[in-house]
Amino acid sequence: MLARGEVRVGVDVGGTFTDFVIFYVEEGRVERLKIPSTPQDPAKAVIEGLRRIVEKVGHEKMSVVVHASTIGSNLFLGQLGLEIPKTALVTTKGFRDVLEIGRQRRPELYNVFFTKPRPLVPRRLRFTVTERVSHRGEVLTPLNEEEVVEIAKRLREEGVKAVAICLLNSYVNPVHERKVAEILRELLPQDVYIVPSCEVDPEYREYERTSTTVVNTVLMPVISQYILNMKRGLEALGVRSNLLIMLSSGGVVSADKVIKAPAATIESGPAAGVVASTYISRMLSVSKALSFDMGGTTAKVCAIVGGEPLVVPEFEVGGKVHRGRLIRGSGYVVRYPHIDLAEVSAGGGTIAWVDEAGRLRVGPYSAGSDPGPACYGRGGTDPTVTDANLVLGRLGRVLAGGEVVLREDLARRAIEEKICAKTGLSLEEAAHGVIRLVNAEMARAIKIVTVERGLDPREFTLIAFGGAGPMHACDLAEELRISNIIVPQAPGTFSALGLLLADYRYDLKTCILKRLGELDADYLEDCFRELEERGERLLREEGFTEENMVFLRYVDMRYARQSYELMIPAPRPVTDMDSLRLRFLERHRELYGYAVETEDVILVNVRVTAIGVTRKPSLREHAETGTGGPEPYTYREVYFDSEGWVKTPIYKRESLKAGQVVYGPAIVEDYDSTIVIKPDWTCRADKYLNLLIEKR
Repeated sequence: MLARGEVRVGVDVGGTFTDFVIFYVEEGRVERLKIPSTPQDPAKAVIEGLRRIVEKVGHEKMSVVVHASTIGSNLFLGQLGLEIPKTALVTTKGFRDVLEIGRQRRPELYNVFFTKPRPLVPRRLRFTVTERVSHRGEVLTPLNEEEVVEIAKRLREEGVKAVAICLLNSYVNPVHERKVAEILRELLPQDVYIVPSCEVDPEYREYERTSTTVVNTVLMPVISQYILNMKRGLEALGVRSNLLIMLSSGGVVSADKVIKAPAATIESGPAAGVVASTYISRMLSVSKALSFDMGGTTAKVCAIVGGEPLVVPEFEVGGKVHRGRLIRGSGYVVRYPHIDLAEVSAGGGTIAWVDEAGRLRVGPYSAGSDPGPACYGRGGTDPTVTDANLVLGRLGRVLAGGEVVLREDLARRAIEEKICAKTGLSLEEAAHGVIRLVNAEMARAIKIVTVERGLDPREFTLIAFGGAGPMHACDLAEELRISNIIVPQAPGTFSALGLLLADYRYDLKTCILKRLGELDADYLEDCFRELEERGERLLREEGFTEENMVFLRYVDMRYARQSYELMIPAPRPVTDMDSLRLRFLERHRELYGYAVETEDVILVNVRVTAIGVTRKPSLREHAETGTGGPEPYTYREVYFDSEGWVKTPIYKRESLKAGQVVYGPAIVEDYDSTIVIKPDWTCRADKYLNLLIEKR
């Protein structure tokens, strides 16, 4: 039987499962689906899931498909089995090696054998042209167009797939850069991507601009082919819906727009979960929340303060992460807005092992979905976090509504052979040790986004989701002395729901790079209006009208002779420079504890975020049925660190009605996740059927 009315679908490709959320707009109802991911061909699992949805609701009902993935980051980490597309760089004579020189930043200060990441463009494919534009935008040396023609011949001979163009000071005056692009487009095959930096990152700092442009250029052939395959798959299913892609900033844009700036999507998967957590925190009036997403491969944490996640203007892709911290200088710089996350290799599929000293270790490697944890019965023999949870009774016998059947005998064998035999630990001690170690790693990630940012985790509410997040939430809360936990509906597919909660977003900027004393309010207003007009055009192309558009203004500012700037919200309208200076001083004092009022302040960039506000799925409210609890459907022995083995009631989540209370120890089993309620904790279902877990 076909569903009535419009249907929207969110798709989140994870390392272990691909998650789908189906939103029936007329009914305000949400359904979910999980199927194993296909890492070597991510689109395969996406199309298979959409096929199942089409069979249920009909292709004519699907109006929008919103997609998030980590294809970009996986490409740079070598996880897709693909080669980096053959890419060239055209730059100003004398600046051929900017990409390789980078910044004087050593990720491993005392490692004399450290080598920088391999440049995405080899030196023989980095070409230079005679031209020069000053930092004020004056043409000092005209462009030698004959050299560009010769470079085009070399590029044809090399058979490059994409060309990045990054000329000195083109962020001020892109006249030469645009001319180079024009010549190359005329002389090279139409299927070669030509990417001038002025269309990607019109901002100063030569290395960062070059790196961002090159990353974009490298990704274009890969992302465009992936999107083309997705569209073909949708057409084969008879689906004519809009295909939207999540950005790392937490917004969405149409797939065709993403092809021009694919680097903006590199961390779109993790961003989706933060968007959903932000929605929940606003809905429940939680002023300080921690978005905690533990899936099959990694755990990700983000602090949300005042209903807004922290967004940073720059990140690195393909770099190394040490205990949740990105090692600066180990990857490729990308200057696009990015939700500030701490991520650790701690998921259900994370492998436990014993090192040469006989110590139990967990991570960083994951069993993924193929072969997966030993208990999946797909040939995996390494013990994982999921195996440990199963042995301790925290998990039932099936996952994803029966999509995966778990075998405890295989989990026991893996732990006994790979851990117990090497350490002398009992089965329970080994499994509990795995859980404690992975919890310690995730607690460290939470401290990165709270304690290291000057925030007290005890003041926060933990929003736990992902397939494994609610299983470990009480453990983490106890370790960090957090008193409140929220487990939303459909926690295992919560990130996919975030895709349907996102607004369209375009981030635009203009480089100013002048002292405040050299500027006036009218000039800045003109800069803001020009960016807002560009944003309005982009949103109108997406089908938005003026009443559904919101424009946010920011300025990047720093002291003279400082290296990095702060992004400050700007007033509307800007009436004087003193108000901007005061905002900068307040923010500097808030972050660093001091502000120098007599020092010159530089205004580096003017930014506008253009937002197209979408219709959000509204969670249905339920009348409370009283404070009693439901009847457990069974009992089983569960191991708790404080109590040992305890006969524990097991509940089906759908049996918990609004207002009902469950006292720990207890296990609540959901379609896509399992919630562990430890002793001394209480769980109550609110009117939206979120589970509110509190320390007694």
